[in-house]
Amino acid sequence: MRVKDCMSNKTIYAGLETNLKDVSKLMQTNDVGIIPICNNEKKVLGVITDRDIIVRGIANSRDMNTTKAHEIMTTGVIKTTPDTDAVDAARTMSCNQIRRLPVIKDEALVGMLTIGDLAKNEDIPYGKVGIALEHICDNTKE
Repeated sequence: MRVKDCMSNKTIYAGLETNLKDVSKLMQTNDVGIIPICNNEKKVLGVITDRDIIVRGIANSRDMNTTKAHEIMTTGVIKTTPDTDAVDAARTMSCNQIRRLPVIKDEALVGMLTIGDLAKNEDIPYGKVGIALEHICDNTKE
């Protein structure tokens, strides 16, 4: 099974200059906890999670209306491709302790893969997803 068989094809993203209030609204409207930050060609330049907004934004007294996505986004984003084996993608999530991977084709965002997408897919061994989730949640990893 490939990532393209279980990923979400919905491509929700924001631009570098999008303010945190609008990023938060995108999360709320689409019921997601991560927003890729892309250029006009949908190339992923970073991501913002709901946790980033709290920890890097609100906790640091950043103004939600004036702080731009590029000011708090995480760069060096770990990504996958539609043709990657889903178990390999789970391993990538596990090794990097992340629950979501932007899916990239020809350098453009085409979807998102979450640990939930993998867990609900009957063709992926539950043990593989369970091990990945265990490693993702392990606070003792440095």
